[in-house]
Amino acid sequence: MRISVPREIKPEEARVGLTPTMVTSLTAQGHEVFVEEGAGLGAGFSDDDYTAAGARLTTQEDAWARAELLVKVKEPVGPEYGFLRPDLTLFTYLHLAASRPLTEAMLDSGVTGIAYETVRVGRTLPLLRPMSEIAGRLAIANAAHHLQFHAGGPGILLGRVPGVVPATVLVIGGGTVGEHVARAAVGAGADVTILEANGDRLRQLDALFPNARVLMSDAHRIEEELPRADVVVGSVLIPGAAAPKLVRREHLPLLKPHALMVDVAVDQGGCFETTQPTSYHDPVYSVDGIRHYCVANLPGAVPVTATQALTHATTPYVMRLAGGIDAALADDAALATGLSTRAGRLHSPGVAAAFPDLPAAG
Repeated sequence: MRISVPREIKPEEARVGLTPTMVTSLTAQGHEVFVEEGAGLGAGFSDDDYTAAGARLTTQEDAWARAELLVKVKEPVGPEYGFLRPDLTLFTYLHLAASRPLTEAMLDSGVTGIAYETVRVGRTLPLLRPMSEIAGRLAIANAAHHLQFHAGGPGILLGRVPGVVPATVLVIGGGTVGEHVARAAVGAGADVTILEANGDRLRQLDALFPNARVLMSDAHRIEEELPRADVVVGSVLIPGAAAPKLVRREHLPLLKPHALMVDVAVDQGGCFETTQPTSYHDPVYSVDGIRHYCVANLPGAVPVTATQALTHATTPYVMRLAGGIDAALADDAALATGLSTRAGRLHSPGVAAAFPDLPAAG
């Protein structure tokens, strides 16, 4: 099979879909691998590393044109829509429920899209988990920075010092992101509350975090907890679907004037009604006087670590797809759950629910 990895062109994104080690494994099995020049530089891999592994360097256009299977990290952006075509399989994060233009481009092109974030093994999302772990820790690191006075914040230390009340952190959603937000915040000494709607998960979190408040989440509880928070972190995920809007604009007056809202669910549309995607270049904006931090690709700040963590998880799936797309989808139930689009139809229930007027598989 002809397999390509292009350079990511989304702003401030330097992760890469294939490592030289993966290229070596693929070429050893007789596959042809094409790598766009410079694709791995931000992740710590030179062009020479890829050629030594057996890849052929190429241009952006050629990487897309040659590929039967194209392995990315982030969803295609506007300039890449024209490269999509019916005989291409795209394996990457897609987050289609958050973007109608991308969803329509995928359907119009007929491309087969398999989304990392909906590949499921039991109740786990193995290709989303490593990035969720990193995003959770970065969310707190960046919140700590933006609480500082010189960053436009109120001048509050996230952690604890003797004799001083620590910052309060409210985590809405106790999945993988929320767990790692809580780990970082508790570790810094913050006063942490975690809201979680699943009873079994709530009990797990209660055992994991004896020094945090772990409470059942509902609309009333959210309204009760918002006034206490210096930092509110939204980390609710419904696999493949748009994130629920749990904090609405009408709630903003409940918050302290200096509070910071951090939406880690922004890739899925965000769980705050007032969420707008931002970048590391310009990460913070205000709505009704409340600052929002909604960077859409948090792990992009650490592309070396993030690429290694991601590709450790994706490698076995890439190898299966390289053996034949149809066979991989038929034989691997996890990959089948990742199928988002094919032949102009939606295969993801979450995306179909977000866009009920678009064609979906029966």
